[in-house]
Amino acid sequence: MRVAVVAGPDPGHAFPAIALCLRLSAHGDTPTLLTGVERLAVARAAGVDAIELLGLSAAETDDDSDAGAKIHERAARMAVLNAPQLTELAPDLVVSDAITACGGMAAELIGLPWVELNPHPLYLPSKGLPPIGSGLAPGVGWRGRLRDAVLRALSARSYRRGLRQRAAARRGIGLPGAGPGPRRRLIATLPALEVPRPDWPAEAVLVGPLHFEPTATTLPIPPGTGPVVVVAPSTATTGAHGVAEVALQALTPGETLPDGARLVVSRLSGPELAAPPWAVVGLGRQDELLSHADLVICGGGHGMVSKALLAGVPLVVVPGGGDQWEIANRVVRQGCGELVRPLTADALVAAVQRVLGSASYREAARRAGATVTQVADPVRVCHESLSDQA
Repeated sequence: MRVAVVAGPDPGHAFPAIALCLRLSAHGDTPTLLTGVERLAVARAAGVDAIELLGLSAAETDDDSDAGAKIHERAARMAVLNAPQLTELAPDLVVSDAITACGGMAAELIGLPWVELNPHPLYLPSKGLPPIGSGLAPGVGWRGRLRDAVLRALSARSYRRGLRQRAAARRGIGLPGAGPGPRRRLIATLPALEVPRPDWPAEAVLVGPLHFEPTATTLPIPPGTGPVVVVAPSTATTGAHGVAEVALQALTPGETLPDGARLVVSRLSGPELAAPPWAVVGLGRQDELLSHADLVICGGGHGMVSKALLAGVPLVVVPGGGDQWEIANRVVRQGCGELVRPLTADALVAAVQRVLGSASYREAARRAGATVTQVADPVRVCHESLSDQA
């Protein structure tokens, strides 16, 4: 099976797309990744055929202050730009990242089936949940249900506006306003990070997290006999700032950390940071690092949170914007960690001490990670999607 996988260059979306390509290749399929130029080299180095996704740069007429316009209007323009190279690739199936909506539109333009990749929990609105992004657990009792209904009504206006913008963008490139949607939605998360809903879509399938390590380098862990604390600052533009800096300044072995503790700051890029003798800063394989970790401090991005849980490592989450608040609160409700917001040295130290001081957090993280046994194979789901009636 030939598959075109479409995803933007943000690490939280490009890396899961690369991971899916590697899974497809291992199965004997032939994937091609369409992504931003900044991720082409790392994809190719991993053995993934990758070409540039055209049209990612904003046009002069784009209004990036309007999220709906940014997603749908740019997606429509990109669909037209990329349809010719998709036609040339002649895939049997297109897999389109959830926020890189041009992939699905381009597939429809040239008459190809497509599947949506969600590298996080399912974020579609539900009649049984509070609005996604609120961080709230589903309400209990009539008061809780009333609260959720009121919140859904308040958020429904902007959602309907987004639907109108999508319909207008589709019609502008010759597609019907209401499209058929994807044949499948690959929900690439742990069941533990999902919230049960009464209206789970029939096409949505939990397939487990899709992780990719962009380097073969391993970070050395400083010598010591105490716990290993991994600090992984958010890669998202909306992530909280200063997490690594505050951690390096506030967490000191023998004072705010147990004797012999070590810090490892794992990040893709960033300004030069002075590391004390008990700490190291750099880029390294996070999967290998987590096998030694006792605690992860991160921004709440789905990739790092799910990596930590799969390794059975508890968390202190310092969420920024986007979906990080939602994921952070789900982590707390699972008992897998603590949430810090706003970020201060005192709050971070207190949360770290609570998590390191109780085995319950690690036990909860291990239980959450173990739910990966309940997911489907994303490659099999892609193959099954082709048996659907067009």
